[in-house]
Amino acid sequence: MLFFEYGFLFVFLPIALLVHTILPNRWRNAWLLAASLFFYSVSSLEFLPILIGTTLFDFFAGNRISASERPGVRKFWVIASVTLNLGLLGYFKYIAFATSTLRSIFGPIVPLMTAKFPIGISFYVFLSMGYTIDVFRRRVNPARSPITFATFVTLFPHLIAGPIVRYADLAPQLENRKFEENRFAAGVAIFVLGLAKKLLIADTLARAADPIFQAASPGFIDAWVSMCLYAGQIYFDFSGYSDMAIGLGRLFGFEFPPNFNSPYTSVSFSDFWRRWHITLSTWLRDYLYVPLGGNRRGRVRTYLNLMLTMLLGGLWHGASWSFVFWGAGHGTLLAVERALAGRIRIEIPDALRRVFVFLCVTVLWVPFRLDNVSLVGRWLSAMFLGARGLGSVAPGAALAAAGFFALVWLPKPSADGAIGRGFATPAAISFLFILTLLVGYGRLSSSPFLYFRF
Repeated sequence: MLFFEYGFLFVFLPIALLVHTILPNRWRNAWLLAASLFFYSVSSLEFLPILIGTTLFDFFAGNRISASERPGVRKFWVIASVTLNLGLLGYFKYIAFATSTLRSIFGPIVPLMTAKFPIGISFYVFLSMGYTIDVFRRRVNPARSPITFATFVTLFPHLIAGPIVRYADLAPQLENRKFEENRFAAGVAIFVLGLAKKLLIADTLARAADPIFQAASPGFIDAWVSMCLYAGQIYFDFSGYSDMAIGLGRLFGFEFPPNFNSPYTSVSFSDFWRRWHITLSTWLRDYLYVPLGGNRRGRVRTYLNLMLTMLLGGLWHGASWSFVFWGAGHGTLLAVERALAGRIRIEIPDALRRVFVFLCVTVLWVPFRLDNVSLVGRWLSAMFLGARGLGSVAPGAALAAAGFFALVWLPKPSADGAIGRGFATPAAISFLFILTLLVGYGRLSSSPFLYFRF
C-alpha cells in the first residue's frame, strides 16, 4: 500500500485516524499496531511472521539486558539481537549477491542462491537493533509492554522507508499523546507537500530522464542532464516520502526527526551527509563510526573508519558492486576533505563550493542509478571525455532540469514556518492536494518510491 494510492488516502487513513481519535489513550497503541500490521500485510503478508518474530525477540532481549547486572548475560543478549537482525538482513538482501560473486570466482561449484526481499527490512531491523543496543548502553529504559515496543517498530508511517526513528525519541509519545490542532494542521500540510514532491516533481523529472537512460548512448550534454534530473528525482522522491511520513506521524501525535535539510545547498561533503538522509547518517555515525573509534585514534584510523562506514552505507542501499562504488566514492571524498581541512588557506566562495559539492554528488549518482558496470563506464566517459560527442536533449528535459535547480537552490519557506505565515491555509493546501491528484493520477502510472527497493 502506497501513501498516494486512493485506497490509502480515502479508506485506510481516514479509518485509522477516526478510530485512533475516539479510542481512550490506553488503547491507541494497540489500534495503531493492528493498523500497521494490516498496512504491511497488504503488500508483504508472507513476510509478516519475520517482522513480528524479530520484534518480539528484541523486546524480550531488551528486557533481559535491562534486568541483568551480569556483563556476560547482557553481552549475550545484545549480540543475539544484532546477530539475528543482521543475519536476516544479510540472508534476504545479500545472499544472491554473495553467491553470484563467489560463483564468478570459483565457478559452478558455488550454488547460486536467491531470496525474495522483504519490503522495509533494511529500516525496521535498524530500529529494532538500535533499541537493544541503546538498552545495553543504558541510554533508554526497556519498553513496558510488547504492544508498546511493537507499535514503535511497526508504526506504518515509517515502517517501509523510514525515517529511522529511535525509541528514545518516541518513548514518551508512545506513552501519552494528545490531539493538538496546530500539530494536526502542520501534519496535513507536510503530508500534502510531500505528496506534491513525489507526484508533481519527482515523477516529472523521472519522465524527462528515463528516455535518456533507455537510449543508453549519451553524449556530453545528455549524460549530464540525465544525471541532474536523476539527482532531482531521488531527492524529491525520498524527501517527499519522508515529508509524508513526518506529516502522517503528526496526525497521530508523533514527532519524527527530520530526514532532509536542503542537501544540495551543502558547502562540503560532511555538510551534505548532515543534510541527506539524516536519520541513516546519524545511525551509522552512532552505531558504527563511533564504535569503530571515530576520529579518536589518529588520522589514518579516522580515514579508514570513514571509508568503512560509507562502504557499509553503500551496501545498505543495495547488494551490488555499484553501491559499493558509490559508498567508496563518498568515503574517499569525506577522507580527502578531512585530510585537507585547515591546510587550504584560499577562501572559496560558498556559491562555488555548493556547485562543486553538487557536481561531485551528481557524478556519484551514476553508479547508484545505473546498476550495470558497462553503463556506468559509458556515462562517466560521456560526462568527462565526451566519448560520444556533444549530444543534445529534448527541450522538455532541459526545462525540467532548469526547474529542478530553481526548486532546490532558490530560498523557500519550510512547511512549519509557512503555516504560521498563512501560506499553507486550508484553501491552499486543498488546492495543492487536488492538483497533485489530478496531475499525478492523470498519468498512465505513478512509480513506486525509489527507496522501497532498499
